[in-house]
Amino acid sequence: MANESLENDKATAATGNSRIANLTSSMDLSTSLDLSVQTRIFKIIVIGDSNVGKTCLTFRFTGGSFPEKTEATIGVDFREKAVEIEGEKIKVQVWDTAGQERFRKSMVEHYYRNVHAVVFVYDVTKMASFQNLKTWIQECNGHRVSSAVPRVLVGNKCDLTEQIQVPSNTALKFADAHGMLLFETSAKDPKESQNVDSIFMCLACRLKAQKSLLYRDVEREDGRVRLSQDTQDVKNNCPC
Repeated sequence: MANESLENDKATAATGNSRIANLTSSMDLSTSLDLSVQTRIFKIIVIGDSNVGKTCLTFRFTGGSFPEKTEATIGVDFREKAVEIEGEKIKVQVWDTAGQERFRKSMVEHYYRNVHAVVFVYDVTKMASFQNLKTWIQECNGHRVSSAVPRVLVGNKCDLTEQIQVPSNTALKFADAHGMLLFETSAKDPKESQNVDSIFMCLACRLKAQKSLLYRDVEREDGRVRLSQDTQDVKNNCPC
């Protein structure tokens, strides 16, 4: 009886050790998977003349509010917001730069490095800021930003209806000529907050589709690249 009891104790201990080993193995695997799944970061830069509202747009998107007081951006600054698209958590970094040459000259190279999307901003109440967009586009192209990088055009301060100098149809023609979508909004008006969100979420959605294509949704047939149906669906369902 004593020997039988001892054997049972050994069997129980062995079973317990096996369960602990399996649990430890499962925890190690779970930890390994957690470490391997990294949050992707999309870098979006905002470009335009000084005082067109670039900083206010980034505040509205990342913080949901309009800053009571802002000072001219010196050099480069960025804010970020975590979003979820198609079940994936993504971090959107919005980079804000000085519109004045003397504040941005030394930082330009860093600003354009590894950019994923570009937002060109003008003030609808200042025709000069709209006319200067050509210069900003030239600078962007001069830093070898690929034509595959998504770009959008944003007319800010549309709440100042009586002061508008840039007609919507003029801006639309410009956007079409440069292959960009046009958004007209106001970072200041709370009613426009959803429209501001749409600017950056539209880009994030397009970037997710592109990144999906690059990393897991490319199928090659006879030397040709074909979009998988999943990627097609993401592109078709993009809010922009």
